Amino acid sequence: MATPLHAHADAEIRVVRRREREGIDDRRLRRQLESGSVVRVWPGAFVSGPDWRRLSPMDQHRVRVEEAIRRARGAVVSSHFAAAAHHRIDILGGWPSRVDVSRSPASGGRSSGLIRRHAREIERLSLEPLWGDHQITTATQTALDLARILPFTNGVAVIDQAIWIDRPGGALTTRDEILQLLDSGPPHRGDARARRAIAFAQPLAANVRESQSRVLIAQLGFPAPRLQEHRVLRSGRVVYGDFYFPAHDHWAELDGRGKYRSPEFGHHRDPAEIVIDEKNRENEIRREVRGFSRWEPSDLTARRLYDILTGDGLPSRLPRP
Repeated sequence: MATPLHAHADAEIRVVRRREREGIDDRRLRRQLESGSVVRVWPGAFVSGPDWRRLSPMDQHRVRVEEAIRRARGAVVSSHFAAAAHHRIDILGGWPSRVDVSRSPASGGRSSGLIRRHAREIERLSLEPLWGDHQITTATQTALDLARILPFTNGVAVIDQAIWIDRPGGALTTRDEILQLLDSGPPHRGDARARRAIAFAQPLAANVRESQSRVLIAQLGFPAPRLQEHRVLRSGRVVYGDFYFPAHDHWAELDGRGKYRSPEFGHHRDPAEIVIDEKNRENEIRREVRGFSRWEPSDLTARRLYDILTGDGLPSRLPRP
């Protein structure tokens, strides 16, 4: 039978499993796979293509994780990226094709094309129940695990996501809790890398691209910005900016997403009206600050972001990369 999986509160997708259905026409299934009307999410498990494409990459990975756990022999611990998808800790870059599980070294088993096994002392991990006998690393453990293995920028993004205070339902953990978990165990490969990411992390970064921007801003020699700057303009309009450099009275936004937080911004409005309103909003801000910058995710390269910020009047202590 088809089983509904809740990849997210508002994203339900039905998985059809070959072993639970009789009389599947293989030729027809092959045509559906080729056309994209059906997507294989795991060997012998299929979902509607349109439904699948409506899911975020994070939710797509979570569906695969749930399918992998469903077929596991014995209890497993979901960890690393698999646990991140469950906790809704977003990442920079693509989600892996394999599902991460942690098991005791004595339990045996190797990584395969679909499963990536991590041999670990399970009793030392911070865990919580998942379903059945299965467990999952807590958000704190998951953030630490990923910060230990990821490059600095990616690790910062993960920690930022885990400690984000404006997350629906509140932050998943805190910087202090992650550090306490790190310090409570024996030395681990990647501890120094994780400490750097934890030290740089901020609880106000709303998404991974803001985290990436903040790391790049620091690496390029610009002053540290305040995040999620709030201001009431002379017109009475309330605006929020992703970054603000107080010493230079410089306002900056990533992809203009600050407009979506404005109280007057609503859904189901005419696109032209939204564009005009955003232009008016930007003009109002520009009249009240000395500098204004805006960039998109595609601008997040060293030279491109350096040129945008210096071109808009924000000084750097370093030369152009």
